[in-house]
Amino acid sequence: MKLSDFDFNLPQELIAQTPIENRSESRLLVVNTTTGTFKHEHFSDITKYLRSTDVLVRNNTKVIPARLFGTKLETNAHVELLILEIKEDVCKCLVGNAKVVKLGSMVSFGNGELIAECIEVQDQGLRKFRMHYEGIFLEVLQKLGEVPLPPYIKAKLDDPDRYQTVYAKIDGSAAAPTAGLHFTQSLISQIEDMGVKIVDVTLHVGLGTFKPVDKEDILEHKMHEESYWMSQETADILNKAKENNHRIICVGTTSARTVETIMTLYGQFRECEGNTEIFIYPGYTFMAVDALITNFHLPKSTLLMMISAFCNRQLILDAYQEAINHRYRFFSFGDSMLLTKGD
Repeated sequence: MKLSDFDFNLPQELIAQTPIENRSESRLLVVNTTTGTFKHEHFSDITKYLRSTDVLVRNNTKVIPARLFGTKLETNAHVELLILEIKEDVCKCLVGNAKVVKLGSMVSFGNGELIAECIEVQDQGLRKFRMHYEGIFLEVLQKLGEVPLPPYIKAKLDDPDRYQTVYAKIDGSAAAPTAGLHFTQSLISQIEDMGVKIVDVTLHVGLGTFKPVDKEDILEHKMHEESYWMSQETADILNKAKENNHRIICVGTTSARTVETIMTLYGQFRECEGNTEIFIYPGYTFMAVDALITNFHLPKSTLLMMISAFCNRQLILDAYQEAINHRYRFFSFGDSMLLTKGD
């Protein structure tokens, strides 16, 4: 399967640069994966496509100010870090100007308020650092770091909370699970009042989600690991839904990757945590997800491959062309799709 199979032409002006004022008034393209038909709605209309027996799975990860700009102590060379994973005082980072950061290099941020000591050199610009600081690390990050918006967003974000879901809870992501950005507290209450159960999983979004594919044969692409967690309460609700043949609807590809990882490993849902490098592309058989809420993704991305696996590649490309024809907004601050087997 070729990378070029997942390409499409997108007018640059359709790349959303800022979030709309009301989250739930974004547009929603409903794709019936059984009939191959489309309906044009607003996101607040999603209640029309939910059933009281559904379980909605969302990713409660919270974006941290994971981008740091500093200088190498030995040479004053400028160094940029994007924190992808935090384990105690050790951070796995993607490094800008990585060639100057070698084993033992020390990088200073904020006049020495934070010192990053390189303790491991990996491929593709990845490094591990031991962080030296006083106080609480996340508080230091809040002071020195920036929220790492995707490179295709050129506009300044006036309110950083707009790059968080309203239910974001667990610090750790380098990027937002953007399908969740359309939910408001009011819409969530409306959905719960219908009887729909809403459960949380955690997957900290890192390089595995947004790293570009650079191999023409997509089978040669290797995903980077991202950490996930599922509670016993969530596992029990999802197992019961499966037993009763009730739909599990994932909010976003990160939630879907989490539940598919756990089902692949254990054949059922269970309380667990770990790292996943699952790569879902056409030919994959979904074991957990019955419907999927998702934003519009970049050409040639693993996310586009994943949703192409959910129904079929041509239907997804047709849906994207439908969205382009109707001037939908694309990517992180853009509009969304609901992939469902029926109304």
